[in-house]
Amino acid sequence: MLICLSFSSRFNWSELIPLRLWGRTLGLQTENSQFLLEGMPFRIFGGSMHYFRVPKEYWEDRMLKMKACGLNTLTTYVPWNLHERERGKFDFSRNLDLKAFLSLAAKNGLWVILRPGPYICSEWDLGGLPSWLLQDPEMQLRTTYKGFTEAVDAYFDRLMRIVVPLQASTIHCPLCPHYKKGGPIIAVQVENEYGSYAKDPNYMTYVKMALLSRGIVEMLMTSDNKNGLSFGLVEGALATVNFQKLEPGLLKYLDTVQRDQPKMVMEYWTGWFDNWGGPHYVFDADEMVNTVASVLKMGASINLYMFHGGTNFGFMNGALEADEYKSDVTSYDYDAVLTEAGDYTSKFFKLRQLFSMIIGQPLPLPPMIESKASYGAILLHQYISLWDVLPPLLQPVKSELPINMENLHLNDSSGQSYGYVLYETVIFGGGHLHSRDHVRDRAQVFVNTMYVGELDYTTVELSLPEGQGFRQLRLLVENRGRVNYGLALNEQRKGLIGDVFLNKTPLRNFKIYSLEMKPGFMKSLRDVAGWSTVPDYFVGPAFFRGRLWVEHQPQDTFLKLQASPGWEKGVVFVNGQNLGRYWKVGPQETLYLPAPWLRKGSNEIVVFEERTAGRIIQSVDIPYLGRTQYVD
Repeated sequence: MLICLSFSSRFNWSELIPLRLWGRTLGLQTENSQFLLEGMPFRIFGGSMHYFRVPKEYWEDRMLKMKACGLNTLTTYVPWNLHERERGKFDFSRNLDLKAFLSLAAKNGLWVILRPGPYICSEWDLGGLPSWLLQDPEMQLRTTYKGFTEAVDAYFDRLMRIVVPLQASTIHCPLCPHYKKGGPIIAVQVENEYGSYAKDPNYMTYVKMALLSRGIVEMLMTSDNKNGLSFGLVEGALATVNFQKLEPGLLKYLDTVQRDQPKMVMEYWTGWFDNWGGPHYVFDADEMVNTVASVLKMGASINLYMFHGGTNFGFMNGALEADEYKSDVTSYDYDAVLTEAGDYTSKFFKLRQLFSMIIGQPLPLPPMIESKASYGAILLHQYISLWDVLPPLLQPVKSELPINMENLHLNDSSGQSYGYVLYETVIFGGGHLHSRDHVRDRAQVFVNTMYVGELDYTTVELSLPEGQGFRQLRLLVENRGRVNYGLALNEQRKGLIGDVFLNKTPLRNFKIYSLEMKPGFMKSLRDVAGWSTVPDYFVGPAFFRGRLWVEHQPQDTFLKLQASPGWEKGVVFVNGQNLGRYWKVGPQETLYLPAPWLRKGSNEIVVFEERTAGRIIQSVDIPYLGRTQYVD
């Protein structure tokens, strides 16, 4: 039940939208503990949505739903590890077209708070930092270590060429020979939750100056939870706070670190994320909206994290490492205001009612929801073993010692970032195999093609069967996702990070195969010889393929593997697009397949299955994210 709260004032911001203030000069300011926008009192009603987690074709739909909910501001992170996958090669195209995304926000009447990092957390691999940074054995991430700041400087040089002209104030752009009209960006965040890391007292000043020196003139902000708040401050930036439960005095605590400033909740957590092997977390809608109402009643501004979560497509999910390592699931549904597929939840309508009461103006009608499709059973009729793929498609790196994924001489010396890596060596006889905890994160162990067992964080030893002559020992190691939060960021190298021992002797002379499963590899896989009809029973690792036929205009759907007998753990590709991981341990049982990634007619489905294969995938019209558990 929504608490009935009275609000002493109404806010009509119908004229305070980006395109109606073209040529403005003031931007967002503070005065007497309130925000001013172009000199008029302003409250930030924000929502987080990440362009890199949502198909580009759906950006505008999600923005229109923000407006219909009563929001006036969009916040987004910027993922360095997508924009600079290889050192010195930048990508701001297609689904990474940041300029198009920010311009679309302006078109739809939304201001923007930009959170460019360089670290973003966000349950995203390594908190958005590129894995090639870890090639340096002395690397100190999120500090003023020279190797890190030089990389940040090069990235910001390129990023700010896009960002600076899209700031709200009319400014002289140092990167352009003329003045630029204002864009939608009213604030820029300095780093992210640094108070919880706080390894270098000079670092936040460095990031602030890196922004200012490249032409950022809008309001700067920091973002921390209560415990980290006082450690993440930097002079000249407004401190904001993150939380889910409104503890007594929490907002007033901001007064202890900055006087006479507006209060803002940068991240009000509308739900929570899930880890493999755990439950699907949900957060009570009434408790959520009552807390939002209480925050607004206190005169504070707020940003809903997340308004729309989207999906960790591909291998980009992050992980936690507290008492134990836990990787995040593919879905970033987050139990947010909109579902993973952009549908409304009860949270949306409760918030819409609340915001409309405060604004005192009619809100736009919510856009219609696109129907979802159930395309039925998809037969995967062909397969090819991983062992048959290696000779024609992959050339190994040869090394006496094991090499971690990031330091493989690949991708123009940027190493391998994601996916799997296969280590092969020759052994004589069997015995006791011990990893010395050097497997990151999970290794399947084979003698020739016979599966022996797994090594991971908890299982560090196996018995290898005796045999005649020389045999191949194979370790297929999966990078399940780098930790994105906490003090262990510098230790996120993947693959084999040290020696593995057989009978107390370190293994040597490896052939190392990179299985990043990039689009080029998947395209070559389509034409490789050796595809066969799937037998009644087959054990992977192997690739399986089939066809999904779409008769009419494609619609969103969800692929369900767990209910099909056989499927255990792997990755699904549709028309070359990596949908992400599945795993029988749950909680997630369906993978979201957006309509723009389908085409009318025949669609190729490829599954890389690590162990026990099925024959059928179900296309269903309802997602299933697992058994639920309420956030405490």
